[in-house]
Amino acid sequence: MSRALIVGASRGIGLEIVRQYIGAGWQVFGTHRAEADRQLLRSAGAHTLRLDVNVPEDLAGLAWQLDDEPLELVVLNAGLYGPRDSHIGQTPDEGAFNKVMQTNVLGAMRLVPILAPLLAPQRGTLAFLSSRMGSLAETNAGYGALYRISKAAVNMVTRLTHAEYGPQGVRVLALHPGWVRTDMGGPNAELGVGDSVSGLRKVIADAHACPGGGFYDYRGQVIAW
Repeated sequence: MSRALIVGASRGIGLEIVRQYIGAGWQVFGTHRAEADRQLLRSAGAHTLRLDVNVPEDLAGLAWQLDDEPLELVVLNAGLYGPRDSHIGQTPDEGAFNKVMQTNVLGAMRLVPILAPLLAPQRGTLAFLSSRMGSLAETNAGYGALYRISKAAVNMVTRLTHAEYGPQGVRVLALHPGWVRTDMGGPNAELGVGDSVSGLRKVIADAHACPGGGFYDYRGQVIAW
């Protein structure tokens, strides 16, 4: 049975990823912070792991909880948008900046050396949930500044991880899920969460069309870094 770990699995895109992989017959580990989230994941059929990416003790405990379990897939989905009014024309709030960058970027960086070695023996996939808003080439607006900056940094983490672990057999991807109707995306978003995740799963499954080191949207289209 193939095994997947979804970090940030208790709502939205992360929870739908859990549900779809379980539905496809995978054994899925999902991380949570709150007890209610743990119960929700268990009801979906997931093995639950306690993790707050901003708590070093939780990160150390993750390796212990996994107990060197071989993995075919890891999706790093935990993240924050931050203040909705964040704009490059305004001085950023230091507390908000630190919270977004620590969760979206530092959390991912701390997880890479823990999780990538568990994927290498199976030549598994490590997927970072990024965003088109983190593309330097496609940036043409100043809104969502903190989120954009954090996702541009996540894209660099993706490239660094590919450079380090790609030669060891790990396929490393940055994925854009689309503008999705979730708590983060809002009710006016153009894409349902089920359709987004179905597309992401096709991208993850197709290593030939979407090789490691790339930045792809949920349809498999290449996004410029």
